[in-house]
Amino acid sequence: MEYFAVTGGRPLAGEVRVHGAKNSALPILAATLLVRGESVIHNCPALTDIQTALDILSCLGCRVRRTGETVTVDAAHLTGAAIPDELMGRMRASVLFLGALLARQGEASACWPGGCALGRRPIDLHIRAFQALGAQVETRGEHLRLTAARLAGRRLSLPFPSVGATENAMLAACGAAGLTRICNAAREPEIVDLQGFLQALGARVTGAGTEEIHVSGGLPLHPGTYRVMPDRIVTATYLCAVASAGGQGVLRGARGDHVEPVTAALSAAGCRVRGIPEGLEIARDGPLRGIGTLRTGPYPAFPTDAQPLLAAALAGGTGETAITETIFDHRFRYAQGLEALGAQVRAAGETLYLTGHPLHGGSVEAPDLRGGAALTLAALAAEGESRITGLLHIDRGYEALEQDLSALGADIRRETLCML
Repeated sequence: MEYFAVTGGRPLAGEVRVHGAKNSALPILAATLLVRGESVIHNCPALTDIQTALDILSCLGCRVRRTGETVTVDAAHLTGAAIPDELMGRMRASVLFLGALLARQGEASACWPGGCALGRRPIDLHIRAFQALGAQVETRGEHLRLTAARLAGRRLSLPFPSVGATENAMLAACGAAGLTRICNAAREPEIVDLQGFLQALGARVTGAGTEEIHVSGGLPLHPGTYRVMPDRIVTATYLCAVASAGGQGVLRGARGDHVEPVTAALSAAGCRVRGIPEGLEIARDGPLRGIGTLRTGPYPAFPTDAQPLLAAALAGGTGETAITETIFDHRFRYAQGLEALGAQVRAAGETLYLTGHPLHGGSVEAPDLRGGAALTLAALAAEGESRITGLLHIDRGYEALEQDLSALGADIRRETLCML
């Protein structure tokens, strides 16, 4: 069993490069199924979730090759439309392959998707979008089968601006004859990145980043080349790492316009954050202050994936903060780990109440991807030694998190616990 060994209580000083965005790369990799030929994706991070996506593509008959940060997918010869249960169960984003398969093959089948246990995350919005475009849906136990003799564009109105449902609707709409209007669409930067790749394939897609996206489907597409944007949640992680431990850091390649709610919260807490030609620079030399109240929400509100990271940083500061979570109902599972490190934290319903307090070392387990990263950041501020287990969660979203934090000046190592 691997774990992070962290010696905290010392300020950081260093710089790190922000790798490509997991949540952009996954739908873009799914979109490579839309074309008969070889697409090239640059800045594709080496994460376990990305490897799962590549395994799915391989199982569907694609030729997949990685060279450094570049992934090549040749989807000329698909051999089926069924995603193996084992791969589907590894991550929730595997559901994105359904929309692309439906557009390309006219059918798709899989079991319900897996991923982090963050509470109820039904895929009913995805299914309703497929049905609206003309797909028939059959469920048998834990399995789902989609078929469509012909998809037709129409107006889709999402009850909630779900990122995954918006992406799946965009992918399926590429195979639907006529115009599809996706109303109440998610506005996240990852949606804009997916649009950029689809345009590189020759698709007519406009409006990403707004509440209404237009897709003119049924057009011939061709292979394309694209560069994935930097990961805004990884950016938030490294900003919060410096905020947690103190000191200063440079984040090369980071885009400040993608993390404005995070930088605003950190500035209110006492950090200095500024854009530089290389990316972002952050510094903290005094104690962090509580920021009162904060509420997560769909973009451009404060991102749910960043709230555990901010909470971890504020836990070792001063003052009070109340964070209300509006997206996932089990997002505070990391609070128990913060308590083990000495934090004064209490979850009540959908709100987490924090009172800044000095932290101490301890042994904790990552409950999920961002919760595990959050506990690692808290350990940077904690006096003494800490051990973080459950790294399989963390590796789903970070390329060697310990190496990047070391580049920022953290005392952190990945070690293996010998089991007798």
